[in-house]
Order: sequence, then structure tokens, then C-alpha cells
Amino acid sequence: MLICTKVVDVEKLKEIQKDLAVIMCLLEKYFPPSSFDIMIHLMVHLVREVKLCGPVFFLWMYPIER
Repeated sequence: MLICTKVVDVEKLKEIQKDLAVIMCLLEKYFPPSSFDIMIHLMVHLVREVKLCGPVFFLWMYPIER
């Protein structure tokens, strides 16, 4: 099994979080609230999850379940 390691740049994550907040505000400005579901809201928490847990593939249970 080959595992690729990738480096996460924390400074880039801070920039992404700021940009994401602006984008969400713009989307809320132009679209009605009924067009937003939980998946759109979860994007706000994605950067924090990466900071706490690392890349997503570290959290996947697929290799363990196999």
C-alpha cells in the first residue's frame, strides 16, 4: 500500500479561511437562505478540521475496514 504524504501550509489555511468567509457572505447576499443546506455550512469548519486532524485521508476508515 502506497501512502502519499503532503505538507499542509498553515499560513495558506488562514488565507483560505478568510477568503471562504467573504465568499459565503457574497453567496448569502445573492441567493435565498433556502438554497443553503448543511453541506454549504460545513465548508466553514473545513479549515479548522484540517488544522486539528491533518489531511482528510488520515481520518478515513476505509483501510481499517478493509
